[in-house]
Amino acid sequence: MEEHKHGSMDIKEQEKTFEGFVKFTTYSVVAILFILIFLAVFNS
Repeated sequence: MEEHKHGSMDIKEQEKTFEGFVKFTTYSVVAILFILIFLAVFNS
């Protein structure tokens, strides 16, 4: 069995997935805040 060498794994896919998750979360929070402000302004 081959010995594991620390730091030798290719993590490009995981980094892209995490970047997409952070972007999605950021856009979602901004959209929710916009909706809440809209509802507060127009007393819906």
